[in-house]
Parts: sequence; C-alpha cells; structure tokens
Amino acid sequence: MNPNEVMLTAKQVRTRYGNVSDMALWRWLRDERLAFPQPIIINNRRYWKLSDLAQWEIARAAERAA
Repeated sequence: MNPNEVMLTAKQVRTRYGNVSDMALWRWLRDERLAFPQPIIINNRRYWKLSDLAQWEIARAAERAA
C-alpha cells in the first residue's frame, strides 16, 4: 500500500455518498452486483482507500452511460 494513500473512515464514506446509514453501507458491501470496494480492517475499524472509491465511482458512471 502506498504510504501517501488517503484512507477514509466508515463515517467519511457514508458522508461521501449522501449521509447513507451504516446499514446501507453494510448492504453495499454484501451486494456482489454492486461491487462496492471492501474496506481494510485496522484495529476492528473499517477504512477505505480513496483511490478504490474513485475507481468504483468511475466504473458506476460508465455502467450508467452504457
């Protein structure tokens, strides 16, 4: 992992996507069709790489455009 990689907490991820609930985030993680990036677990806390989220957003936008 890149030491300069920006990591987001679950709360920051939920805020990024419109203040979704933790339950919504839980569902996204389990929906294989959605392919939401899986978090990295550190001390029982979830963190997402910002670059993974950005790639996922680009892929979702491309799916919608097609």
